[in-house]
Amino acid sequence: MVKPKITSLDVAAKAGVSQSAVSRVFSGASASKTTVKKVRDAAEALGYRPNVLARSLITGQSKIIGLVVAYLDNQFYPDALERLSNALQEQGYHILIFMASGQSTDVERVVGELLDYQVDGIITASVGMSDELTKRCEAAGIPVVLFNRGQADTRLSQVTSDNHAGARKIADFLVAGGHTRIAHISGWEGSSTGRERRAGFIDALATHGLEPVAIADGKYTRDVAAQAALEMLKTVKPDAIFVGNDHMAFAVIDALRHSAQLNIPEDISIIGYDDVPMAAWPSYDLTTMRQPSNRMVEATVETLLAQIADRSVAPQKIAIDGPLIVRGSARKPKDM
Repeated sequence: MVKPKITSLDVAAKAGVSQSAVSRVFSGASASKTTVKKVRDAAEALGYRPNVLARSLITGQSKIIGLVVAYLDNQFYPDALERLSNALQEQGYHILIFMASGQSTDVERVVGELLDYQVDGIITASVGMSDELTKRCEAAGIPVVLFNRGQADTRLSQVTSDNHAGARKIADFLVAGGHTRIAHISGWEGSSTGRERRAGFIDALATHGLEPVAIADGKYTRDVAAQAALEMLKTVKPDAIFVGNDHMAFAVIDALRHSAQLNIPEDISIIGYDDVPMAAWPSYDLTTMRQPSNRMVEATVETLLAQIADRSVAPQKIAIDGPLIVRGSARKPKDM
């Protein structure tokens, strides 16, 4: 025999309070300490759990934030998503995570499903938004913040590191270290982060009278980046390579050491971008630009919650500068 479902009326009867008192306790509204204790003790004894979705119909807020992620191979994203989840939970929100391939049709499907869940807001991690999808979210009153991805759309907020400035720091560091044959394996050229880092790197080299001896699109993929580095050795023979993120930089280091039998940094310097935890491992000891993920997460959450609270708040475009973390994978300037 199926056990009947416990309702708020049952809790009210056992606690000796009104049903409205039960509703106030579980909605976080004002209630005396005595009432809160009675209601929660009764709920625990009966095994009662409030229906969050039903409550959202009354309050107009689901207290759910949708997170759309393209891929988790890059070690930067699991760490950043954990930080985002913790920060939102501290503000009383639940997280609904959906994976998308990065293709526009898949992103459209996933975001459409999130809209069906009546989420209060959406964060996309390294995922772009089509014009049609942006219109749908705008019409539904659902604010969207792009995390670690930029887009030329004034209707969307975005929070990134300052990719252009970061790449300039890398170019200046390599030139100061005496490198003259510098190559770049960029992130996917279809992404704003890949394009901005590439542009900043080229601009900074130009101020020193240099230009990259080679540029290849690593597509944020280990195998593609590793093969690109080996091909560069056969042709332009760089003395340093700036790799568009740490995920690819680890693959480049492995390929140069084991396939090309090169010593790093004695034969060639490697610099990455992100500063994921693996970058500090002795086997890589990677010099890299640190994406200030703590500050990026804080800005993302603040921006999204401000727009949820007041839909008239204008979208923001925030770029946060980070430091160059100097380790042992790149030759250091003599004055360091």
